[in-house]
Amino acid sequence: MSPAQAAAAALAALDGQGPVAIVTVVEGPANAAIGRRLVVSDESMIGSLGSTDLDDQAAPLAQEALRADSRSTHTVETESGRYELYVESHRALPELVIVGAGHIARPLHHIAAMLGFRITIIDDRPEFANSEWFPEAARVRVVDFAEAFRDIAIGPNTYVVLVTRGHKYDYECMQQLLNLEAQPVYLGMIGSRRRVRAAFEALVRDGIDPARLAEVHAPIGLDIAAETPEEIALAIAAEIVAVRRGGRGGKLKQEERVLARVAPAPRDSEER
Repeated sequence: MSPAQAAAAALAALDGQGPVAIVTVVEGPANAAIGRRLVVSDESMIGSLGSTDLDDQAAPLAQEALRADSRSTHTVETESGRYELYVESHRALPELVIVGAGHIARPLHHIAAMLGFRITIIDDRPEFANSEWFPEAARVRVVDFAEAFRDIAIGPNTYVVLVTRGHKYDYECMQQLLNLEAQPVYLGMIGSRRRVRAAFEALVRDGIDPARLAEVHAPIGLDIAAETPEEIALAIAAEIVAVRRGGRGGKLKQEERVLARVAPAPRDSEER
């Protein structure tokens, strides 16, 4: 498999055509093997590293990279000698859809870009929803909130944040999303406890299953006592990362309790 073919497979994966892992020989007993590539997906294996034995050892490493969405180097032994393999996974970038182009959306889109998200901005005001305000967004759409998700593919790789300028728009967009068959992996809505409660009560009256509402992150974000738009954006981004990576969102100091293991507190009996 040529470098161009491997690059095409990686680009196809980034374009949403299914994740792949590419295994490349970076060191081996024979110079002829260096640079050989193997492309592995959930359903197929294309190319060869030069021998069946090497391919068979590379395949599970590629599958592990696919599961972990990782890249790493491995040393394997075959009858012909020792090889060093570089394994990297490629998949479509997670997409963050930010509905509302106000003061929280701007820092949130900057943070999300650093975290590797493909960003879509939606608002009904062209003076806010534009590439000048959101230079790192892949798409900026000026559209009425009544049809906010027209032409937006929602699915297990989509994260949606509702931070519009008004409660009625958040509610309208939330209702649209919850009535879709496909659901985003993360759906968060900004607002105070009272505002969120009022929205949930109205959604239940309108026939939304409470089980779906239980999956909504509202009020949005982790509790870091955020006050400024930048701090609120950070709290939202942290919650999104926790959902994406399976984190619990607690303080590592309290969860790991390192000091308690190094210097346990004396028991009452010992103190007496």
